[in-house]
This record gives sequence, structure tokens and C-alpha cells, in this order.
Amino acid sequence: MQVNISGHHVDVTPALRAYATEKLQRLSRHFDQVASVDVILKVEKHQQQAEATVKAAGRTLFGNASAEDMYAAIDGLSDKLDRQVRRVKQRLRDNHHGRSEDVASGF
Repeated sequence: MQVNISGHHVDVTPALRAYATEKLQRLSRHFDQVASVDVILKVEKHQQQAEATVKAAGRTLFGNASAEDMYAAIDGLSDKLDRQVRRVKQRLRDNHHGRSEDVASGF
């Protein structure tokens, strides 16, 4: 999985980059078809924002989160993307499972 991290009005320190990469590695643990993650960290007024675009299994997922602390924003973003990836995986599993039952029963 390729993780690209960029900053908008914020310097992306090595510690911040390592923290975001570590949190987003969790996506590949749940679903091994994640190809890439593009993360943008930005500051607007007093809100720290993190947004990401995930390319997985032919789909594009988007998530964003904001908080007063950049690390909290990354945590929120990671949780949101994790839920989305698990939902995509479940839908793929359910759709595939439904087709095999139809084929086996002759319909």
C-alpha cells in the first residue's frame, strides 16, 4: 500500500508523517486490496483538518476529519476510513456469496 502525505498551510514533520502512516496501515490489515492512500493535512483558522482518498478494489473512498489537534484529526480520519473499508469488504463478500448460492441452486 502506497501512502502519500502532503500538507496545506502546515509543515509535515517526520513524526506527523510516521503517525499518519502507522494509523493508515490499519486499513491494509482489514482489507488487502488497498492500493494507495493520498492524505492532505491542513490548517484553516484554528481547526486542524485531515482528509484522505483511498483507492481500493476498484473503488475510491474519501474521508475527512477535523479537530483542534492534528493527531486527533488523524485518529478520526483513520476511524472513518476503517469503517468505510470494512463496509466495502463486507459488501464484496455478501455479493460474492449471494452469486455462488444462485449458481449452486441452478437459478
